Amino acid sequence: MASNLVGRMRDGAVIRPKRQLAMVFDLNKCLGCHTCAMACKTQWTSGEGMDAMWWTVVNTQPGRGTPRDWEKMGGGFDASGEARSGQLPTREDFGDAWEFNHEEVFQGGKGTSVHLRPRTNPTWGPNWDEDQGGGEYPNAYYFYLPRLCNHCTHPACLEACPRSAIEKREEDGVVLLNEDRCKGYRFCAEACPYKRIYFNATRGISQKCIFCFPRLEKGVAPACARQCPGRLRFVGYRDDPNGPIWKLVDKWKVALPLHAEFGTEPNVFYVPPLAPPRHDAAGRPDRDKPRIPIEYLRSLFGDGVDQALETLRAEMEKRRRGEESELLRTLIVYRWPKDIFPDFPNDPASVEGRSA
Repeated sequence: MASNLVGRMRDGAVIRPKRQLAMVFDLNKCLGCHTCAMACKTQWTSGEGMDAMWWTVVNTQPGRGTPRDWEKMGGGFDASGEARSGQLPTREDFGDAWEFNHEEVFQGGKGTSVHLRPRTNPTWGPNWDEDQGGGEYPNAYYFYLPRLCNHCTHPACLEACPRSAIEKREEDGVVLLNEDRCKGYRFCAEACPYKRIYFNATRGISQKCIFCFPRLEKGVAPACARQCPGRLRFVGYRDDPNGPIWKLVDKWKVALPLHAEFGTEPNVFYVPPLAPPRHDAAGRPDRDKPRIPIEYLRSLFGDGVDQALETLRAEMEKRRRGEESELLRTLIVYRWPKDIFPDFPNDPASVEGRSA
């Protein structure tokens, strides 16, 4: 199958699709509201055996993430392109779906004396450490990090699958998992360094984000992007010089990949978070020391984060002087949806096969 070759290595080079869809997340606009997660959950992961799946999540940084400690689980490729061994996350690492005492609270006549609580004593969940962050008063800090399948240019999951069940579409680079071919070996989940592949124990197959490709084919943006109230999820093609993705990633270089050292060439990028200055013991701000340690941001987004933040600050200063800034105009998204996903502006209610 020709499309199955896209994304694989041949003679030491990655076979690339004709075009590549990508996302950019502006972390300075993320509210941590999880509307994206709920939109995806409602659209795609409400089926049999999918109760514990969250194809898109919003983690609090610094934190252990979803699945727990995923950054330490290995996978991906080393600098020479050789596959690195990875760890298979367990269902407990992801956090199981919790059952609550709804009947007791809502139908048991105890609404004023009992409160909602899990029936079991869970030890982890997708947002277990939400809003905890790092640092100490008065310089505590955190920011939100949305995560989903990166639809990598060189997907480690595709290379690892012995069933050829994972394919990268030649026309747009979307990475899909063929459930008819999958036998649930989970080598893909071991190999993925971002750990964004789930296992459906009921059906015995792996499942993951599909970039809402049925919506894309009708000119509708992915559910997580279209439903985002913060207008922070840009969607488009990497090679479109008039689109927001190319401008943010390649022209201004303010959107960076997460853990590029994993070697998969991810196609989800992040505008790093700005932060207020640190304060000394007397409460005086030191504007030369940002609240979020730059070393931590480098560990996530690489050395390019310094220049990205400097570019953002310089453009903000231009606006304060009353000058125009194409970069800030792009990030602010005055015209929705045209400015944020220009290739997929259709209202889902207006196309055949109405979807949310």
